[in-house]
Amino acid sequence: MAFKLERSVLKGTGAHKDMVFKMQRKDLDSGIAGEANNDGTIFVNKNVPKGSPLEAEVVAHEGDHMARMEKGELDYSDDNVTWRNKKYPRKDGKILYEGTWREEGWEKFPWEKLAYKVGDKAKKEAEKDLNFGKKDNKFNTRVMKNT
Repeated sequence: MAFKLERSVLKGTGAHKDMVFKMQRKDLDSGIAGEANNDGTIFVNKNVPKGSPLEAEVVAHEGDHMARMEKGELDYSDDNVTWRNKKYPRKDGKILYEGTWREEGWEKFPWEKLAYKVGDKAKKEAEKDLNFGKKDNKFNTRVMKNT
């Protein structure tokens, strides 16, 4: 699942070519790189460098959440996360999963596993694009928790 950034509008590609999401840069809590919202917007932390592999990762990760929300697989409310028709209680930045309260964005949530996979792929593709024709290109991408 890929998403192409055209100004502040994200357009799906491939099987998701009909999906369009709006992206907005804003101040997010410390350690939060991005957020997918039920209103069709994706927030990206304003500290994520524009055009960076980290931006590609965040946009793809949150875009995956958006696509799954649109398909009805995933839903968020203030009190619950619903994944494939199963509700998980949510409060104070944590989600109750298999009897344990976990931080939002935990990589082992099933909806996060998928989004991290998509984000990692996008990051690698962006790094490859930036490294094309360059030797020893290093990236200083700050690891931030995606939600």
